[in-house]
Parts: sequence; structure tokens; C-alpha cells
Amino acid sequence: MRRRAVVAGCSAGGMQAVAALLAQLSPGFRLPLIIVQHLHREQGDYLFRFYASCTHLAVQEAVEKEKILPGRVYVAPPDYHLLIERDETFSLSVEEKVNFCRPSIDVLFESAADVYGPALVGVVLTGANSDGARGLKRIKDCGGLALVQEPETAQFPEMPRCAQLCAPADQALPVEALGRLLNTL
Repeated sequence: MRRRAVVAGCSAGGMQAVAALLAQLSPGFRLPLIIVQHLHREQGDYLFRFYASCTHLAVQEAVEKEKILPGRVYVAPPDYHLLIERDETFSLSVEEKVNFCRPSIDVLFESAADVYGPALVGVVLTGANSDGARGLKRIKDCGGLALVQEPETAQFPEMPRCAQLCAPADQALPVEALGRLLNTL
């Protein structure tokens, strides 16, 4: 199966996990990587600058109606749900919080599954709630690849554990190994 996009979600402990994931991606990584991280709504641009220092790939905040390009890392802006439209552009929403979160991992994963179907890879990383579990199930139900950070290696294991209970992952690996696996897709 030719993969076309990767979506990833994290919460508590996510900054270190995403940094470790990005550090493993080769400069020639060609899939778009779209990340939802639970952030404070007043979050500045530090996170984007930090992630950019961890990878050779271009890192940017997702922007409304922007075309999703290969080999880029997109991060959801604080206090907006991030969705993917059928024309493979981003859409931002200020609808109600989901799982007490905006942005919500489930919202991104579900919209991406509807667009990319079996060509999508979903990754749930560290976090202290259940956001991402329902979305990862949707990805699996659409034939996509479901990956989780091995809970024992997560700073906050609840999120990857909940994801595995809802949709048994195709693979559960330490975050560095997830990054290496993504390179093979």
C-alpha cells in the first residue's frame, strides 16, 4: 500500500516525543506529517521553532485552505480544531472542544481517514487522556495503518493505552522506532 499522509497526536510529554520522532525522519521523507498537540491557547511560536531545530524537514503551523504538501511537517494552531478537506487542504474550526481539547486529535484523525482512507498512517504518542483513541479506530476501520508509542516508553502512557484498547495498533513501538518505521513507508 502506498501511503500518502501521516497524522500524529500527543498531549502531556508530547514535546519530547515529537522531537524524538522528528529527529528520526530522513531529509528525504516525502509524506506530509500533520500533528495535533494539546497546547495552551496562548502558545507562541516557540514550539514551531523548537520542532524545526529537530528535523531537516520544513515545519510550519497549518493554515486555513493551505494545500497539504509532501515532505512537510504541519502543526495544528492553538485553540483550533484542524481538519482535512477532500481537496487535501486544511480547514480550521472553533467548534466545541472534544475530549476537553481544542485542537482535538480525534477530529484530525477522523477527517484525515475520510480523505486518505487506507493510504493514511495514524500515530498516537504520549498523553494523559483518551483523545486519539476514537480517531485511530476510524483510521483502522478505513484500512489505514495504526501506530502507537509503546505505553511503557511514554512519559504519560494513558493516551497510547486508550488507543490500543479502542483499536489494537498494527505496531506499538518506542517513539524513535516509530520514526524509523515511518521512513520505510
